[in-house]
Amino acid sequence: MGDADRQGALQVLFKDIKFEHSLFALPFAFLGLFLAEGGWPRPVLLFWVSVAMVSFRTFAMAMNRLIDCEIDAKNPRTESRALPRKQLTPRFVRTAALLSILVFLFSAVQLGPLCLVLSPLPIFLAWIYPYLKRFTWLSHGVLGIILGISPYGAWLASRGEFSWIPGLLLMGVAGWVAGFDIFYSLQDHEFDRQFGLKSVPVRFGEKHSLGIAGLLHGVALVSWTAAGMLAGLGGIYGAGLALVAVFLLWEHWILYRWGRSRVERAFFTMNAAISVVIFLAALADLNFR
Repeated sequence: MGDADRQGALQVLFKDIKFEHSLFALPFAFLGLFLAEGGWPRPVLLFWVSVAMVSFRTFAMAMNRLIDCEIDAKNPRTESRALPRKQLTPRFVRTAALLSILVFLFSAVQLGPLCLVLSPLPIFLAWIYPYLKRFTWLSHGVLGIILGISPYGAWLASRGEFSWIPGLLLMGVAGWVAGFDIFYSLQDHEFDRQFGLKSVPVRFGEKHSLGIAGLLHGVALVSWTAAGMLAGLGGIYGAGLALVAVFLLWEHWILYRWGRSRVERAFFTMNAAISVVIFLAALADLNFR
């Protein structure tokens, strides 16, 4: 494969794994880091936390595409992905996943011994996650934990100690992600039922799934509020969380009002805004404090 071919394949890969969705996770990793540092972090930490997050997500999404390739080929919503359409080869995607995890591990080395020792945990979760929907509807929660690890990992990179502050951030991110993943899975409700795949909508039905997602989002708001209180954040952070609550309510209203046809809008635009708003509100609170 020539350089031009590799560049084209990389562009297809980044499009296929929705590289821009790193916006969901990076602000929370930064939040854990900024809170641990009490303000602007050391540049070297900020750099390696960013590299670790982007490389890990690339690995996780590449593995997801590989493991789900046969399922994706049968699903009308996902049959246009790169592997089913043979725009990418499995070998290329495996190579990209391997290189990404090597970069992640190197980043963990730079972030300290504790981060390196704990790095197999998110790797293991990212590897088993695509298989879980074949066995359990709890896969939404595992995805939430995978993304929720990011603020805790950043905290450990800074302080090297366990704390309830990043623990509550983890719980908040896990609840938030699990909730919007339930929204996302509504699009595949009939397909999942037909092919014996597990999800909250398949197990509990669409109406109850929206209620479960609402409960998870409530847990997220409570957890983020408690984390801010323990970290000594004040009114600016509280105002940010109030705006986040509005966004979450808006998501639910869109789905109750228009159903699955608006899932993509609720999934990407507002969820990207939620993570950015929480981080910026915490940053402003730290600076003004």
